[in-house]
Amino acid sequence: MKIGILGGSFNPIHVGHVRAAIEVLERLGLNRVELVPAKQPPHKEGADILPFALRMELVDRAIEGIPGLGSNPLEGDRPGPSFTCDTLHCYREEQPQSEITFILGASTFLNLPSWRRGLEIPSMASLAVVNRWEAADKVAGFIETQWPEAVRETDDFWTFPGGRTVRVLDIPRLDIKGGHIRRRWLERRSLRYLVPPGVEALLDERADEVAAYWGSRA
Repeated sequence: MKIGILGGSFNPIHVGHVRAAIEVLERLGLNRVELVPAKQPPHKEGADILPFALRMELVDRAIEGIPGLGSNPLEGDRPGPSFTCDTLHCYREEQPQSEITFILGASTFLNLPSWRRGLEIPSMASLAVVNRWEAADKVAGFIETQWPEAVRETDDFWTFPGGRTVRVLDIPRLDIKGGHIRRRWLERRSLRYLVPPGVEALLDERADEVAAYWGSRA
C-alpha cells in the first residue's frame, strides 16, 4: 500500500489542501492520501484554532466522495503538540508494510531545521514537496546542504540511503490562506471556490461554535 500523508491545522481546510492531495495521489500513483489534522499545531498556537473534532468534521466534508482521499483522526488521541516525527512513527508502527509519503509545501520544507527532529524526517518517510513557487529555486540547494548523502537523480527527484526519496511536484497554483478565509467568514463574504461546498455549509451550520474561536461576525 502506498499512502500519502497531508497534515496541517486545517483551520479551516480549503480547496488548496484538497487539490494538493489529489495532485500527489495522481502524480505518484498512490493508493490513498490521508489528511491528518493536528490536534495541537506546534507552530500555530492561538485562541482562533477550532476544536479538533470540528476540524476533523470539516475535513471529512471537504473530501466526501473524492476517490483515493481519506482522513485519519490519530492526532486526536495523543497528548501534547502534534509533531510530525511522532505522527510518522505512529504510521510506521501501525502500517509497517506501507510505503509512506509525507506531503508538504516547499516553503514549509525549507523550515524543517526548526521542527522537532525535522532533519530526520527523510529517514522516516519519502517526501513530496509541493512547489510553492516562491521557494522552489531554493529546494535543491537546501537538500545538498542538509543531506549531502542524497543523490540527485533528476532535476526534481532525489534518493536517500535506505530507499526513501524526495520529489518536487509542480501543481496548479492556488494561493489560499486560512487567515483570509477566516476573515471573509467573519465579514459574511462568500467562500465559494475557496473551500469545498460542504465546508462552507458546515461553518454556517455551526456558526455559534465557530464564532467562539474566530470572533463575532459582522
